[in-house]
Amino acid sequence: MIKVKHKGNFNKVESFFNWATNREYLNVIRDYAEEGLRALKQATPNKSTKTVNAWNYTIEDRDGVTTLTYTNDHVENGCNVVILLVYGHGTNNGGYVEGNDFVSPALEPIFLNLRDKMWKEAAIRWI
Repeated sequence: MIKVKHKGNFNKVESFFNWATNREYLNVIRDYAEEGLRALKQATPNKSTKTVNAWNYTIEDRDGVTTLTYTNDHVENGCNVVILLVYGHGTNNGGYVEGNDFVSPALEPIFLNLRDKMWKEAAIRWI
């Protein structure tokens, strides 16, 4: 005969699964997405406010994968201005403007904080 004894409950596990199933984590992602948007706007070289104001983001949550995507729709002469700023570009008079990667440094701390927050949120419900 086999006996199994259990002491305690599954409240933490149920809390975690409810958090995940109800997609409450999307609220955390939205908060950090907004913070990232502010950081991108602040870091964007702003000789023209068109590039600064063209930042946006989308959050997709499908098939168990959540994706946060930032976009900038400012296009000049068929070229995305942010790509020209980040990677550099030639000029009409034969010169070259060196690239300035302002995107990665602006978003890195946001993504690191988002990662840490998500682990904490999951741990609160799991542990």
